[in-house]
Amino acid sequence: MPEILTVSIPHQLGKQEALRRLQSGIVQAEAQFSSVLTVQEQTWTDNRLQFAVRALGQSVNGWLEVEETTVKLEVMLPWLIARLASKIQGVVQQQGTGLLEKK
Repeated sequence: MPEILTVSIPHQLGKQEALRRLQSGIVQAEAQFSSVLTVQEQTWTDNRLQFAVRALGQSVNGWLEVEETTVKLEVMLPWLIARLASKIQGVVQQQGTGLLEKK
């Protein structure tokens, strides 16, 4: 049974600026984590991203939604990767917060 990883990142950028930063940040993350992560599908519909990736040989699906003051991420982790959920959540929270800091 997959485990659901949920991350919520507050921001003060407004929806459009947060969306712009996330779209460029995702491209950077793909390059940074290319040794362990392969994007199989990525579909933006307005402010919502549906994605499927292959990580450590496992299929991972999820979505990301950009709201006016919050970015919400939900990922279905297979059991093997779910064992690393707390570490993954910490990295996502840290990277996301850095990307969405008001500068």
